[in-house]
Amino acid sequence: MAEWSNWAGNVTASPARIATPETEAAIVQCVADAREHDLTVRVTGTGHSFMPVAATDGIAIDASGLSGVARFETAASRAWIRAGSKLTTLGPALAAEGLAMENLGDIDVQALGGAIATGTHGTGPTLPNLSARVSGLRLIGADGELRVLRAEDDPEALEAARVSLGVLGIVTAVRLDLVPTYRLRERIERIPVDEILESLAERIGATRHFEFFWYPQARRAEAKALDPTDAPATAPQDEKGAPGGDRIGPSYEILPSERTQRFVEMEYALPAAAGPDCFRAVRERLRSRHPEVAWPVEYRTLRADDAWLSPAHGRDTVT
Repeated sequence: MAEWSNWAGNVTASPARIATPETEAAIVQCVADAREHDLTVRVTGTGHSFMPVAATDGIAIDASGLSGVARFETAASRAWIRAGSKLTTLGPALAAEGLAMENLGDIDVQALGGAIATGTHGTGPTLPNLSARVSGLRLIGADGELRVLRAEDDPEALEAARVSLGVLGIVTAVRLDLVPTYRLRERIERIPVDEILESLAERIGATRHFEFFWYPQARRAEAKALDPTDAPATAPQDEKGAPGGDRIGPSYEILPSERTQRFVEMEYALPAAAGPDCFRAVRERLRSRHPEVAWPVEYRTLRADDAWLSPAHGRDTVT
């Protein structure tokens, strides 16, 4: 028996074995072994889900050996990328071809396959989650068969498979629709949270990426606004980009944050119009019942998409 833990340490498992395949053929063999011994198969990614989505007592697949860009389709602004690739490695690789991901989440340590399967998202009212830019998948099913799904061939199948928590099969590669490289300007300010709420709609509407972090033991919140710019890259005021600071850089450097402290979180997704009232209710609950909590509440926006299991399916969303 092997031992496995997710990134946060709140989920552990004892799989029968941990496999480290580096080819699709090796994954097909893992599936065949699991079928022969009546075991389940899960892909662990980087273990960044806080839920037991990757936990198994069967075969745990570490797909980090399937990483890197398999093929660029530069004329169409897209690329086939192996599913074990960490998001943090893709920025420079795509930029070398003049391309970039349209958006990224608050962190970029996840494997691409896991980020797609769980509906990982960034923030911005015009921007859907990462899976919405998937136009093709290579998927190995429980029968060991490799299926190649493309939006132009079977859009309904792709809608089902883009956000599937791994239950439809093992994704080995993703065809990702991309955009030309771009730079972002980041502006961070700490202001009273009530002031943010009073101007929230205006702030969201005026910014490509807007979010705020409210610290439950404080009255102030950290408002973060990112917008595209043609200005040259600059260094932040300090190495972390101090609140009140201003920095410009490639999108893949500005979008994610560095989260070195381990934590466990939960996320609620709800219709965008209900976001402000829900935040106020969460704030009141924390103040009245959980005064010891210091970790921030993060408020983000998300455009509707059509993936069947997406938290933003068919509706503009606040998380």
